[in-house]
Amino acid sequence: MTKALISVTGLDATGIIARVATRLSEMNINILDITQTILGGYFTMMMVVDLDGAHMDFAQIDEGLQPIRDEMKMTIHMQRMDIYEAMHRI
Repeated sequence: MTKALISVTGLDATGIIARVATRLSEMNINILDITQTILGGYFTMMMVVDLDGAHMDFAQIDEGLQPIRDEMKMTIHMQRMDIYEAMHRI
């Protein structure tokens, strides 16, 4: 299974989770785990997702999230989970 960690941060607004989850679903990406909170008016969310169902490469998936970045003025960062885990073993 190819997993990625996606972080979403920005000013809190209605519909952030729905917008991100809908876009991931459209790309056939399954959310495996999710946590979110609001800190001082700032929305923060971390998701572990399964990329195996997406029929596109990592860069295309990241590019597919760009409309949300633009529309909702959010910072969305995606990182391969294997790289993330390797960085934290060092």
